[in-house]
Amino acid sequence: MTPHSLAFYVDVVTTGTLLGVGPADSPGHVTRVLGSDFAENTFGDRSMCRDYGLAEFYWDRASADHPWSGHHFTLQVHRLAYRDRALVNDALRARYGRFTPRLRFEKLQRLLVRRGVPLMEIPEIPVHVPYLRTFWQPDSHVAVSVIGTYGEYSTPDNLRVGDVYSIQAPMTAEEVEWRRARVG
Repeated sequence: MTPHSLAFYVDVVTTGTLLGVGPADSPGHVTRVLGSDFAENTFGDRSMCRDYGLAEFYWDRASADHPWSGHHFTLQVHRLAYRDRALVNDALRARYGRFTPRLRFEKLQRLLVRRGVPLMEIPEIPVHVPYLRTFWQPDSHVAVSVIGTYGEYSTPDNLRVGDVYSIQAPMTAEEVEWRRARVG
């Protein structure tokens, strides 16, 4: 059995969902699964983010009279290093138990390889080089950002090289190709 929160991360990277909720799901569906304890930020009437602590879901729409369309979700794994027990909501804690303050990429990758779920390193956005490295799972379209090197004001002091910074879904094949084209 995979201990504690490692099973959660393996599930997210393998499926591209969080407790079965995908990035395209409606705000109402996400709230039914994750609960009503969230902070909501809107950017005009066309973009919205709901912050559930560890997870953030993003939506956009063409105008105020159109429905929300799911864009992506991000697991802000780096927030766990602050050891705030309230960060992991009740739904996640009930399913997966205790969450450790850091997620070591090598552990996650080892578990994924055992399950036949490869991660490919892809080029990082130039502003994040060399501080972050990104790995992509092509079947689930999930990206895992990892601390590549320490940089004052560029990486959190409470994380180490090799710690997972965040996990995002989806990252499309088109974005991966765009990143590769920028590198040359």
